[in-house]
Amino acid sequence: MEYKNLAGLLESTGYPVVYHHFKKPPPPPYIVYLFTRSNHFGADNKVLAKFNRFQVELYTKSKQPEAEKKIEDALDGADIFYEKSEIFLETEELYQIVYEILV
Repeated sequence: MEYKNLAGLLESTGYPVVYHHFKKPPPPPYIVYLFTRSNHFGADNKVLAKFNRFQVELYTKSKQPEAEKKIEDALDGADIFYEKSEIFLETEELYQIVYEILV
């Protein structure tokens, strides 16, 4: 999956979506996604399979399980494996739910 296809998948949640950052963030909830690194598989000095790691970040003002479920349903529907973590950004007063995916 290319990042353009990932954008469409995330947009299906109905939340604002942007690659990397908003110049001026909309009111939460919103989604930011970005490429973090490649995780290719190779042998004999050749890349045999290309995999890219992305981070999908959901920002909310309060804990919103329904927003998380929309993202997880979209990822599950596309058969994308993810790891999930959560932090509270005190300076922004926002929750950040991070989904690490490999596509």
